Amino acid sequence: MAATSQSGANLQRPFRVALIGNPNTGKSTLFNALSGARVRTGNYPGVTVEKRTAKVRWSELDIELIDLPGTYSLSPKSPDEMVAVEVLTGCGIEDRPDLIICICNAAAMERNLYLFTQVQEIGLPIVLCLNMWDAAKESGVQIQLDALATELKTPVVATSASRREGLDELKQAVVSSLKANGVVRAASLASEFRTLMLSEPIQTEVHRLGQSLKDARVPESRYCAFLVSRGLLDPGGSVEGMLISLGGENVRQAIQASRQSLASQKLEVPAVEAEQRYRGIGEILSRVQSRSDLVRTKVTDRLDAVLTNQFSGLVICLAVLMLVFSTIYWFSAPLSDGVESLLGLISDQVSANLAPGPLRSLLTEGLIGGVGSVLVFLPQICLLFFFIGLLEDCGYMARAAFMMDRLMGLLGLSGRSFLPLMSSFACAVPGIMATRVIDDRRDRFVTILIAPLMSCSARLPVYVLMIGAFIPDQHLFGGWLSVRALVLFLMSTLGLIVAIPVAMILRGTLFRGEASPFLLELPDYRVPSIQVVLLRVWESGKSFVVSAGTLIFATSVIVWAAGSFPGDQSKRYELTAKLESLAENEEANAGQIEQLTSELNVVNGQLAANSLLGRLGHAVEPVFKPLGWDWRIGVGVIASFPAREVIIATLGTIYSLGGDVDENDEGLQGTLKDATWPDGRPVFNIPVALSIMVFFALCAQCVSTLMVIRRETNSWRWPIFSFVYMTTLAWIGAFVTYQIGMRI
Repeated sequence: MAATSQSGANLQRPFRVALIGNPNTGKSTLFNALSGARVRTGNYPGVTVEKRTAKVRWSELDIELIDLPGTYSLSPKSPDEMVAVEVLTGCGIEDRPDLIICICNAAAMERNLYLFTQVQEIGLPIVLCLNMWDAAKESGVQIQLDALATELKTPVVATSASRREGLDELKQAVVSSLKANGVVRAASLASEFRTLMLSEPIQTEVHRLGQSLKDARVPESRYCAFLVSRGLLDPGGSVEGMLISLGGENVRQAIQASRQSLASQKLEVPAVEAEQRYRGIGEILSRVQSRSDLVRTKVTDRLDAVLTNQFSGLVICLAVLMLVFSTIYWFSAPLSDGVESLLGLISDQVSANLAPGPLRSLLTEGLIGGVGSVLVFLPQICLLFFFIGLLEDCGYMARAAFMMDRLMGLLGLSGRSFLPLMSSFACAVPGIMATRVIDDRRDRFVTILIAPLMSCSARLPVYVLMIGAFIPDQHLFGGWLSVRALVLFLMSTLGLIVAIPVAMILRGTLFRGEASPFLLELPDYRVPSIQVVLLRVWESGKSFVVSAGTLIFATSVIVWAAGSFPGDQSKRYELTAKLESLAENEEANAGQIEQLTSELNVVNGQLAANSLLGRLGHAVEPVFKPLGWDWRIGVGVIASFPAREVIIATLGTIYSLGGDVDENDEGLQGTLKDATWPDGRPVFNIPVALSIMVFFALCAQCVSTLMVIRRETNSWRWPIFSFVYMTTLAWIGAFVTYQIGMRI
């Protein structure tokens, strides 16, 4: 095969270096340490796996680093798991890398080298990185690096990414290997299967199966010898399905014949692969690795005796998570208020320098309001990922997932789903983004789809308004239990209760299949790297603003326009200008200001009723009438699509009270009590109030959540599905609530 240097005419891109390793090997920490703040995130085409890349320059070489998903092996069972295989082989997603860095936990070599032996068979240049070297030495592990490199015929480098140790040596090993090997430009990878671990009969069957693909006239650019081996050794896997789709029934028969041939030699697939690889790995390690007094391991074991205990561990885990959520709530609220205040000041400056009119309305209510609807989530997102980073880097996150696994198993999920779901009680946006910690695709998708059912803080103003206006201030059990408090509790937990059957249904239908084994490595405890944690916070915040934020912003502007037009705005702008001129001497003009404000509120209410949103509210009134709602409630629901709490301001505008009312405004509560249908019947009563609360407890009235689902799943299918199923659930729940309430 011909090789070309980076300066050659055939090379128009940087060298591509892929990082792969088991979960909990410090791969992401190493990637961040090597890349600095130059990380770009996205998704691989057609799948939900996050793609993280960074461009660096080492020793005059331009290099693109690719952080592949953490995996225990290259035996893919789903499209998402197939990503690493497709990237490394260049068959399916993009050009293959020029070199692979395989990262192992130096303290768990036997388990980690299993993946390395598979990666080595791809045939690309490879550098073995033994990360967490400091932890390995402290736990008594001693490895002869030169001897291991000789055994594996691969450069070996020891690093401690969290301490920034060994990074220069790793960079030099990568550069030297790239310069020595050049860039392979052939149409396919090695056609011959090469392995240090698997026996001759397996290699013979791989060669025979490869010949079957050639006989089926499958282009060699579509597969390589490594993929042929995976098709043979992974029954029911993604690679087998791909090869059969390429070669047809003859290839299926050839795979079955090869497996039968191996079985006749007492080499049962797939068990034979693990048996032979671990035997070979054990023989190598016996020659290059030794262990002394395991001091660090003993400390870890003592801590785990308490932290993973069935009783004390669960109590501590719940306490830690409660502390995390409480801290996020305490700190994010003032930060979000600060963001809103800053944007309010900017809006005031714009208003002070522009006369009332369409342009000022667009800038203040549309653009600045749209920016606010994005940035208001940043404090929660950044704080959540800060704590996730701390817990993961110190080693406790794996313990928390372990402790919650039995509880989440009731939903058919793993323990990793607990943190995202609990985070969603504050806000579903960071909760859904937190599902990135879930390895299994089915678990991740089910968690994403039920996370919006958790009763987030944005629903609270709706509950407070309806409860304060219509739920009697009575007490039960001799005054010990407030009816209002009971209703608030029921509404806050309704989504969680409904999420249980929804998760079971999703697991049994769209995400059918046996639960994946919850493989979890409990790493040693260590001091987290603040630099690495902060870099992760930066990446998460940037990803949200760039990807989901643009869609949220656009939707907010569209909803503003729909609520403002069509309609003659001249009267509104005229009254606004008069009010602003009178405000310069507020005390002297108090009576006139009050009169003009009342008149402006009436005008705004009329404009809202005649706007596109108002007309849509009239159009959908028949849909909402079985719930006891009139068109004004329908407009409030539609207008709250950017954010649920917007319904308060919308109702204030429609009822000519102004958009600056809040859920505790007595004037708004009194106006709702006095609202009537054309025939004089009251619009609002207890059943209507309950139906509105049930609807908001279950509906998907949050464009931010839907846009983040789009971002995290890399598809419009799932946000549309979420909106449809949750809105349907909400309508049914509100209908049943209203109908039963009216009969009672």
